[in-house]
Amino acid sequence: MTDAPPFPSRSTLQWVIENAAADEVASVQRLVGGWTSAMHAVTVRRGSDQQTLVLRRMFREPWRTHARELLEREATVLQMLAGHPVPTAALLAVDPIAAATDEPALLMSRLPGRLRLDDVGVTAPLAQMLARIHRICPDDGDRPRPYQSWAFPERRVVPAWAERPELWQRAFGLIDVHPPDYEGCFLHRDFHPGNVLFDGGTITGVVDWVETSWGPAELDVAHCGTALAILHGTDAAKHFRDDYRAAGGALGEDRYWWLIDAVGFLPDPEKVAAPWRQSGRPDLAARLARRRLEAHLAWVLDGPLD
Repeated sequence: MTDAPPFPSRSTLQWVIENAAADEVASVQRLVGGWTSAMHAVTVRRGSDQQTLVLRRMFREPWRTHARELLEREATVLQMLAGHPVPTAALLAVDPIAAATDEPALLMSRLPGRLRLDDVGVTAPLAQMLARIHRICPDDGDRPRPYQSWAFPERRVVPAWAERPELWQRAFGLIDVHPPDYEGCFLHRDFHPGNVLFDGGTITGVVDWVETSWGPAELDVAHCGTALAILHGTDAAKHFRDDYRAAGGALGEDRYWWLIDAVGFLPDPEKVAAPWRQSGRPDLAARLARRRLEAHLAWVLDGPLD
């Protein structure tokens, strides 16, 4: 990524101090791996006690333009899931219009654990957690917005790096229809190994709730499956799908949801491979990510989904 996240301004850190009821900021450390936002670990001091918080600031377009909606959605979800079996951060403050901060910002607690991007053996706990998320039943007034497809018409262009362009053309044709009927549920909408923290084999945190939606479970499963395919190959996506069913999740056999997810990674899966390289997968070169995405698309088009 060429535009490095800016360091929080003095006024932003003062906002952190006030909302954390702290005396001062002891340290600020950039957290790697983010794409839409600048993420920093901010350690504050209160008397003899210290606490490390996470500061999200939306500085990158087009997300900054939509920061108010995105950050207010995440704040709502964090409040709703406080004390829920799905482990999430505690919300401290949100400034979605940058009234007191240099960029639209959200302040939350820091969850324990680390990413496990290098471990293909995490499909079962990931699937179990996603099935748990899909069982969240918000009150009607708290139901999130309907899902949005990320396979925008402008993304339906065969990429120059494609080795099998006919696969993409087939995919574009198959998704150029009205979406299938579905039974809606609560979606994380961006659930993948880069947004899940582990302590050993236990999930200690699920982060990044700005895209939370209401829609088909298949869409969340497909999105995590595509990410696993880019990280480890298509077999990981197959195992994840099977593990989700074993965790009690119900899936149909319509390829549409898997197709729109794969197309949503265009024009280039490098947009996710780049932050993942910073987060423990230096081997995930752009060429490898592209080949794996295309191989995954071939399976989605012609492989068994039952």
